[in-house]
Amino acid sequence: MTSPHSLPRTFTRDLHQHDGERVRLQGFLHARRDLGGVQFAVLRDVTGIAQCVGSAITLPLPESSIEITGTVKAHKKAPGGFEVQIDEGGFKVLSASTEAPPVEIPKMEWNVNPETMLDYRYVSLRGLRERAALRVQSELVYAFHTYLRAQGFTEISTPKIVSAGAEGGANLFKLDYFGEQAYLAQSPQLYKQIMVGVFERVYEVAPVYRAEEHATSRHLNEYLSLDVELGFIDSEEDVMNVEQELLRAVMEHLKVNCAAEFELLGATIPDVPAQIPRIPLLEARQLVTDKYQHQVGGKDLDPEAERLLSQHYAETTGSEFVFVTKYPRAARPFYTHADHNADGTLSDTLTRGFDLLFRGIEITSGGQRIHEYQMLLASITAYNMNPEALAGYSEVFKFGMPPHGGFAIGAERLTAKLLGIANVRYARAFPRDRHRLTP
Repeated sequence: MTSPHSLPRTFTRDLHQHDGERVRLQGFLHARRDLGGVQFAVLRDVTGIAQCVGSAITLPLPESSIEITGTVKAHKKAPGGFEVQIDEGGFKVLSASTEAPPVEIPKMEWNVNPETMLDYRYVSLRGLRERAALRVQSELVYAFHTYLRAQGFTEISTPKIVSAGAEGGANLFKLDYFGEQAYLAQSPQLYKQIMVGVFERVYEVAPVYRAEEHATSRHLNEYLSLDVELGFIDSEEDVMNVEQELLRAVMEHLKVNCAAEFELLGATIPDVPAQIPRIPLLEARQLVTDKYQHQVGGKDLDPEAERLLSQHYAETTGSEFVFVTKYPRAARPFYTHADHNADGTLSDTLTRGFDLLFRGIEITSGGQRIHEYQMLLASITAYNMNPEALAGYSEVFKFGMPPHGGFAIGAERLTAKLLGIANVRYARAFPRDRHRLTP
């Protein structure tokens, strides 16, 4: 008989290729059953799970690292249709759990308090559903990189310790930076605009920080931001077109590479239409009021209005995406370019800012940015911001910045909506919200 050490490692997803052959599996003891004369061990590795059966085996505690050598046999009731019949002496404990796991990994989705799952995230992430969400996000980010590089974008890395906020407001985490006041970056916005003057088309994948004391299912205080900025545009329409094609490429990538994860989570990958519907904000507010009798509060779309507008377009066009455009100045950051009136003059009220809604929630904010120095200074003043605090940013606009714009996608929020995860915290490995600094 071939020595176990001469067998290459086989992954559980590939057992169907080895029917009747001896294999060596390595992974974690996902579940166990001891029927006296027969022992069942469900092994979990990075690709899935496999039922293994043997005799005279002393099974360790769940989540122990194990190695199993045995013969693959077809079995209709086993996961994937195959099981491994363990060789005599073919069960090896590589590292035994010293105590029972704080949560039962195979049963988490139906009998564990959600907060407990976060408290013990270092173990609960091993669950099939939990790690599936993170793998989808990994592939989403990979596709983001791949598409943008193919379109001539350059990846950049911007500071996360900054001297001023990119968007103003009070939602900044303060730091003592060697005796000076500093902050955690709430966005790479100002830096990515500067870098448009270097590479013309840039992107970044990095965490951002928002000191917002919210406790909702859609917000995190630290999240992964997928940022894009491009120069030499005609209007925000060019920016929306880039995002539209980017999303199409991402969804096609997920269809090829994450079908098993979507099936496990009972989720569907959307089709991105040839033209994502676009509607000005004021028209969107009126539509929601007229059709659904919902009075929209605030200067934007409230969560219920986002849901209803998405419902309208899903029912009337089949699109799960909709761009909401022409946001008022009061609802956009200081760097957002004003819209043009019919006579070509700049609007005093509307901007070239937009949001993208997906399945009832905003997943993107973007727009065309101000690129003229004097216009930028006037906007900074109009927003009651300190020009001196933004001098390191505004100086570059003295030197021929091109018309440009961009957008940012929250990776966790998009992942959650794609997979039907009710709370965005479960779309991040180790979430940070107002109550959680561990694990």
